[in-house]
Amino acid sequence: MTARELDAAGIHDPVLRSAYLRCRELNARHGKTYFLATRLLTPDRRPAVHALYGFARWADDIVDDLPGQAPPRERAAALRDLRAHLQAGLLRRRSAHPVVAALADTAARYRIDPGHFTDFMDSMSMDLDVVDYPTYEHLETYMHGSAAVIGLQVLPVLGTVAPREEAAPHAASLGVAFQLTNFLRDVGEDLDRGRVYLPRDRLASFGVDRELLQWCRSTGRTDRRVRDAVKDMCALNREVYRHAEAGIPMLDPVSRPCVRTAFVLYRGILDEIEARDCRIMHRRAVVPRRRRAAVALRGLVRVAAARGRHAAGRGRVRTASRGRALS
Repeated sequence: MTARELDAAGIHDPVLRSAYLRCRELNARHGKTYFLATRLLTPDRRPAVHALYGFARWADDIVDDLPGQAPPRERAAALRDLRAHLQAGLLRRRSAHPVVAALADTAARYRIDPGHFTDFMDSMSMDLDVVDYPTYEHLETYMHGSAAVIGLQVLPVLGTVAPREEAAPHAASLGVAFQLTNFLRDVGEDLDRGRVYLPRDRLASFGVDRELLQWCRSTGRTDRRVRDAVKDMCALNREVYRHAEAGIPMLDPVSRPCVRTAFVLYRGILDEIEARDCRIMHRRAVVPRRRRAAVALRGLVRVAAARGRHAAGRGRVRTASRGRALS
């Protein structure tokens, strides 16, 4: 995060600037797609988005330690400690925690509903002991806190031209769409952590269970039943993307290129999964660098056009104001 971005956001306190920088570092290291898309936001909005995603990444790192790296009891204690810092930080609008400090400041600046953060922490707690989900409805409960509320947190930062309550369901769907894609991309890695996020009943309808997934993972082989189940989840994922996409025109025009870029890149992961016939147990599906660069370039073009229209609109408003003052 550059000093220009922090200055544009009105963040001048040295300790707070350091907290925002820590969040940016987390995103740059772990969330390459989100980080790339965030570069397309106006400078004053970037620190807030980094704070929200940086906090989410911090919590996710606690619960996603592989078995053996940190005992479950230690992870549970770390998560409780983070929740305590969060609750105190949101109440006092400041914190000594290196990431919560930025989050608390962002939440206050943009008047983000504190309930979104409570719901997020509840889902993170589920990851400590829930190893699978019987139905999609059960998974939706988890994804509300782990993904949908992320979209709702970011919405005030992005700004809207439609009433926020109208845009909110689409913002929530965007978070869910991204997470479903993560689940499909990371089936093998999640299995190594002892978790299966693909709903048990949908897998069973294709003759798939945890044992078959583990067999595929351990042998390096694939199975048509698994591929068919993944195709089914891809189709469901695309339905969520369609609902999410309808909300992009509801955003502030200068924020749309950022969201559109993240949307295209993440949906591109789904394209890659399907292009390899849903063979996802042994190697992550990623969008090729050339395609990522092309999408980013189109995003930059959209940014330039949107900011040009925004500047022209402000110029017309100023001219009209001067005209009224002289008349």
